[in-house]
Amino acid sequence: MKKSVLSITPSVHKSTIAPEIYGQFSEHLGRCIYDGVYVGEDSDIPNTNGMRNDVVEALREIKLPVLRWPGGCYADEYHWKDGIGPKESRRKMVNTNWGGTVEDNSFGTHEFMELCEQIGCEPYIAVNMGSGTVQEAAEWVEYMTAESGSTFAELRAANGHAEPWKVKYLGIGNESWGCGGSMDADFYANEYKRYQQFCKEYSGNKLYKVACGPSGDDYAWTRELMSRINHQHAKGISLHYYTVPGDWEHKGSATDFTEQEYYTTIAKTLGIEEVIDGHLKIMDELDPEHNIDLIIDEWGTWYDVEPGTNPGFLYQQNTMRDAIVAALNLNIFNKHSDMISMANIAQVVNVLQAMVLTEGDQIVKTPTYDVFAMYKEHQGASLVQSAVDTLPVDHDGKVIPSLSESVSVSDDGNMTITLANTSLKEEIQVICRLEDKSQFNGQAEIAVLQDEVHAHNTFEQPDQVKVQYRTEHWNGSEQTVTLLPCSVCRIHCPIV
Repeated sequence: MKKSVLSITPSVHKSTIAPEIYGQFSEHLGRCIYDGVYVGEDSDIPNTNGMRNDVVEALREIKLPVLRWPGGCYADEYHWKDGIGPKESRRKMVNTNWGGTVEDNSFGTHEFMELCEQIGCEPYIAVNMGSGTVQEAAEWVEYMTAESGSTFAELRAANGHAEPWKVKYLGIGNESWGCGGSMDADFYANEYKRYQQFCKEYSGNKLYKVACGPSGDDYAWTRELMSRINHQHAKGISLHYYTVPGDWEHKGSATDFTEQEYYTTIAKTLGIEEVIDGHLKIMDELDPEHNIDLIIDEWGTWYDVEPGTNPGFLYQQNTMRDAIVAALNLNIFNKHSDMISMANIAQVVNVLQAMVLTEGDQIVKTPTYDVFAMYKEHQGASLVQSAVDTLPVDHDGKVIPSLSESVSVSDDGNMTITLANTSLKEEIQVICRLEDKSQFNGQAEIAVLQDEVHAHNTFEQPDQVKVQYRTEHWNGSEQTVTLLPCSVCRIHCPIV
């Protein structure tokens, strides 16, 4: 058995881990909205005001902090006035981005805000820059956040919500370099500054405006954008990074993959850290006071769709491989929480690396869901100094670190350690060592998610992969935990 030392210095607080790093993404894509979170008030599936009770409860359990909507590529063909008022009179449109299905707009602004209220999360609205207008964007913000008196505030009241909503996060344009308008960075920066100027703050509502940042390692986009905007224009810029094992034509199967394909997936996932560091270097150069944050508002695995499903619906299964991917990403985001203020995995239900899958009145929680549940104590806690011997895994010439970690301490004095073992064969004994005068002091709750790498939950076997819990008494400055192959481990323990 291999051994590694995790060195922790609890007295060295690095940054606060924003709860929004554990955010989600919901788009009018496939069965994410319809059948996923929304079934309508008349459905036989248990619901509250049309929202699935089982999905809402599942998302509440993981303390979902923020939800992005309505896209994605869909955002730049979405016109908000189509989704308000009596449902029978709402415009029907073809969803040209995702499957060519007819969108009846029965899920619109009021329904999304209702969903966020039921979950208890912040809404993150993506404004249509691609096919919309400045006036349309400005009026949507007014409709949502202005007090009574204006025409749009009165229209909101007539549609059933007299009080203004609080909308903190506002993204202006999505993937404007691609499906959001095929713009170059210079053109987008000009348009962005114009749009944000007219998105006003009403009723004491403060907007955290997000500019469309780069795809992957497009550092030129970041440099041009950051040279043209400042913190008076934007509080954050977005980054999109997907883990695709193959190429975009043949991405690979979600469940039928070789060891080599697994390690390729892990290597590509870990590549996000180099990309993040590259963009942050540019941001640091052009914004030395760090007034603008980085937001990874689309991330996760992207495979070929499940056989027999609509290619435009992006429905894929979710295995232990995805759990490892989620754990690696979240550890990386935690360790960059001085500059990363939000991340939104794609997507929340039935699309790509989903938290839950639904079929009729059935629901399945995925291994990725379990990782978010295990990591939730990091939300709002202080990242502390930590480092681990990563013990490289060499598989057919592909060398990757076998260990990933992050450590935080909450205000109540509890430490959360999250670890992932990427190796498919090696057990690793990790010595958790406190390097200052701190001591472990009490019952440690240890949660372990481990299974064969292809294992996943189905509607026939919804608990094939599940978290195992145990408690141990930890005291002193050093304790040991054994990580099984292909596993994620969370230790939650008080310290003094």
